[in-house]
Amino acid sequence: MNRSVDLLILGAGPTGLGAAARAEALGMNWRLLEASPGPGGLASSFVDERGFTWDLGGHVQFSHYEEFDRLMDWILGPEGWLTHERESWVRFGDRWVPYPFQYNLHRLTPEDRDRCLAGLKNAKGGRAVSFGDWMDRSFGEGIAELFLRPYNFKVWGFPPEEMDCQWMGDRVAAPDMARVMRALETGEDNRGWGPNAVFRFPKRGGTGAVWRAVADELPRSRMAYGDAAVSVDAANRGVRSRNGEELRYDNLISTVPLDGLVRMCPGVVAAEEAARLRYASTHVIGLGLKGTPPESLRGKCWMYFPGVNSPYYRVTVFSHYSPENVPRPGEQWSLMAEVSETVHKPVDRETLLRETVRGLREDGLLPEDTEVLSTVHRVLPRGYPVPFSGRDGVVDPMLRAFEAKGIYSRGRFGAWKYEVSNQDHSFMQGRECVNRIHSGGGPECEPTLHDPVSVNRR
Repeated sequence: MNRSVDLLILGAGPTGLGAAARAEALGMNWRLLEASPGPGGLASSFVDERGFTWDLGGHVQFSHYEEFDRLMDWILGPEGWLTHERESWVRFGDRWVPYPFQYNLHRLTPEDRDRCLAGLKNAKGGRAVSFGDWMDRSFGEGIAELFLRPYNFKVWGFPPEEMDCQWMGDRVAAPDMARVMRALETGEDNRGWGPNAVFRFPKRGGTGAVWRAVADELPRSRMAYGDAAVSVDAANRGVRSRNGEELRYDNLISTVPLDGLVRMCPGVVAAEEAARLRYASTHVIGLGLKGTPPESLRGKCWMYFPGVNSPYYRVTVFSHYSPENVPRPGEQWSLMAEVSETVHKPVDRETLLRETVRGLREDGLLPEDTEVLSTVHRVLPRGYPVPFSGRDGVVDPMLRAFEAKGIYSRGRFGAWKYEVSNQDHSFMQGRECVNRIHSGGGPECEPTLHDPVSVNRR
């Protein structure tokens, strides 16, 4: 079957759905292909065999856009959300330290506290040439060596000297010495930092409920689930789908990983350029548990783990986000751990679940007498696009080369910009790209992609 459309969209994650919703509102003739059976992409959720609900990683809802907030208010309604004050913690040895780490040094041993404080006072500041250099210049030797370096290697799986530092924006709390000293003097926990200090979560269905609801508002006849593009003919603006459909388009928005688009659309970008892209895979380990969380976890949302004793970098008390994430609220609870994997940080997939359970017990999250009712292990081949050294000099020319052919690569892995890859960012990338196409404008129509610093300061 041959079909021509004004706009073809590849992928029904937040970016693709943002593009589709805007195209529909503008009256464009559009079509969307999604390889999976349903919408959501990396923001999907699933229910395991025992009835426990899981996300594909630690997602929460917060936003840099009033427009996105209005959509979220409407799409699930006022009764569809639960609102939380963030409690994020660092497991440091046998101690719990509230995040941000540097504002809670009173929680450390005197030796570690003094080492961190001396490093902060001696930090030289100035322009950094890498993420690792930024850690040293901003925090000094103590915090960098005790927390930042081991934790970030567990997250990214790449040496911090091989990563740029321009991506950070509001992702890392830069130290304020007056605030550090005030916290040391008072001994009071200091937790109020960051754009997600207050967040919300769907009452039922996990994060995926949001994107199923967004998709349900779109014409089903324009959405092809279980189908995907297998090749793109940039010269003739055509796509062949896995199900044999031949599509012609005026413009194409692709949320396919950028290196995958290069392979699928030969002749636009050299394959060796795509080979320079770096990413981390993510293992999501879920434990459905009998009983209630131990007192030490009550109120905690997610926790960071720099220690080498455990494979995970982050653990979420997932049942805390919503009691409906377990089949029998009040009688069951759940933990979700995340583990990264890269060429620098291999993972033994056969033993990972066992090692995760061991680490959770050792870190005090899983009491020995807790009955495990359900376990899940999902592997996301693409978890995080790594902001590798020289990233923008590699990625931006690739994006422009595709745009010259009417192909717009957007989204978490489509644009390869981690700093604008949250759900709100991704949705707005799709929406802004359609605005650009419809108006005939330029990069100024896409502030999320082209001016992330300003967007993240909102």
